[in-house]
Amino acid sequence: MKRILLSFLTIMPFVGFSQSFQVNLQGHKQIAMGGAGTGVALDEASVFFNPGAVSFLKQNGVQGGISALYLKTGFRETGSNITEYNKDRIAPPFQAYAVFGNPANRLRFGIGVYTPFGGAMHYDENWTGKYTVTSLDLQAVYIQPTLSLKLTDQIGIGAGLVYALGKVDLQRAVPLTLSTGQSGTAQLKGDTKDFGWNAGIYVKTLSGVSIGITHRSQVTANVKDGDAIFVVPASVASTFPTKFTASLPLPATTTLGLGFYPSEKTTIAVDANWVHWHKYEELAFDYDNNTRIPDTKSPRNYHDAGVIRVGIQNLTTTKLALRAGVAYAFTPVGKGYVTPEVPDANRVLLSAGLGYMPTSRFGIDLSFLYENVLSRTEKNIETNLDGTFKTVAYIPGISLSYKF
Repeated sequence: MKRILLSFLTIMPFVGFSQSFQVNLQGHKQIAMGGAGTGVALDEASVFFNPGAVSFLKQNGVQGGISALYLKTGFRETGSNITEYNKDRIAPPFQAYAVFGNPANRLRFGIGVYTPFGGAMHYDENWTGKYTVTSLDLQAVYIQPTLSLKLTDQIGIGAGLVYALGKVDLQRAVPLTLSTGQSGTAQLKGDTKDFGWNAGIYVKTLSGVSIGITHRSQVTANVKDGDAIFVVPASVASTFPTKFTASLPLPATTTLGLGFYPSEKTTIAVDANWVHWHKYEELAFDYDNNTRIPDTKSPRNYHDAGVIRVGIQNLTTTKLALRAGVAYAFTPVGKGYVTPEVPDANRVLLSAGLGYMPTSRFGIDLSFLYENVLSRTEKNIETNLDGTFKTVAYIPGISLSYKF
């Protein structure tokens, strides 16, 4: 029993920040183009994709959007012919951006509010892995004020400070029977307030190709005095923790982006993301009560992972734009470290969307992203949960924009 309890407390909700829940939904034009946007100056979402490109935007504007992220995960335990599924839940990542400053000047200002991490994973309370996790809810909201400077007519640089606000809530069953005959439960909840930064350079070459390079810094998520809520028999309740402290490096991301313009109406964007997951070596927790649960250090040993993205936009008319994209992402999760709240594997992404401007100032953008997380059979080295995971995600979205 003690080993099972330890396993729970060493997988905590922070693992929800791994690539499976790294929701790359920061701009609906870019989502529809496979998530590529570093090497092109498309719209106000450049505050996120490349602060250096903000000074090249032809107009100021504001935009706001939301996505409906729906995940479906199936698990089949090794030796079983029964597939268990997570409950249907929709997570609503959102984003909002604004760009200010005279477009004729070299200095521009921007601000972005977006949710780069978030999700909802809920299983039946009596599923096979109930002692590992029954539900996970998390959200991280980043607030990023930004400055962008056009050094020359061909080169722009920019940077922004990131203030990150996070919430996590993880629940599971514990192997103790209550007086009602039901299993005990455990819930871990915490908030984080941390800082990071985002910087980039944007170059328009003489050949017409545009180049973008960005680096989003590591954000170390720190939970202080998080709540550990155990519903267990009263006779042992005093031996369980009530508070915990933990930290996790949310890795830095470096991106190289290219923009190609085969015609005045067509833009092709190519991005290569490199996520510095090697910083995630272990997950350590400090509990206020070690009578039953000692402080833990759980190895993770993640490795760096990359994503290749390609997208296209065609301005079919002066009011209508059509978009499509494809991407392939490599998982950072090594063999033996797959968990039910992060059933991660390599994945294929397909996207499409359109933009419509009924007036010269007002615009509507629609996007749809499909993620196929490849099937993966693993035995977790800590919980011994052994089986095959298969996940797909369906993510429609909409944003509204206004130019001024």
